[in-house]
Amino acid sequence: MSTNSEALQGFRIETILRSQDAVLALALIFIIGMMIVPLPPILMDLLVVLNLAISLGILLISMYIGSPMDFYVFPTALLLVTLLRLGINISASRLILLSGNAGKVISTFGDMVVGGNYVVGVVVFLMLMIIQFVVITNGAGRVAEVAARFTLDAMPGKQLSIDADLNAGLIDEEEARRRRAAIEAEADFYGAMDGASKFVRGDAIAAVAIVLVNIFGGFIIGMIQR
Repeated sequence: MSTNSEALQGFRIETILRSQDAVLALALIFIIGMMIVPLPPILMDLLVVLNLAISLGILLISMYIGSPMDFYVFPTALLLVTLLRLGINISASRLILLSGNAGKVISTFGDMVVGGNYVVGVVVFLMLMIIQFVVITNGAGRVAEVAARFTLDAMPGKQLSIDADLNAGLIDEEEARRRRAAIEAEADFYGAMDGASKFVRGDAIAAVAIVLVNIFGGFIIGMIQR
């Protein structure tokens, strides 16, 4: 009976892992398709709203968790959201350059930020770009790098502490195994965060480049082709 229950539990865990891998693969295929296939403006509005909702949800979860390991999928979620944002940027640029219409959400947000004055829009864009690069991107990347370095440097000491407690009889073999697994998971988490922060930095640079391409490309299309 116990053998059957263990086999059923193992099958369920394997099924869940396979379903998560399938969802991840489908999400990547969808994002890559966004970069290639032109999207209608109404679908672009839905994707922009979805991106904002996912980002807000990740922010709220990050604020209310007690430990970083409670949200151990954060590096993967950060990569997926970054890829989604990059796909939205490319799709919106295609719509802007082809038809001048990237959906009502982007148009409404642009009108709200610019306020009918393009000089103010340029100034606000420069301020946001400086804040994103200097404060957010570089700061978050530095924090992730330092956290990963300190976590890796502290691993040998933590392993020796676990071995000492095990030899002294303070913990049993099962508890020692659990603590070692927790240390390895923590090191993997902060290492993944370090890599994800570098990916986000590249996405920020790509976003600025896309904006500049939209500006100059729009001028060229407006003056030469039309």
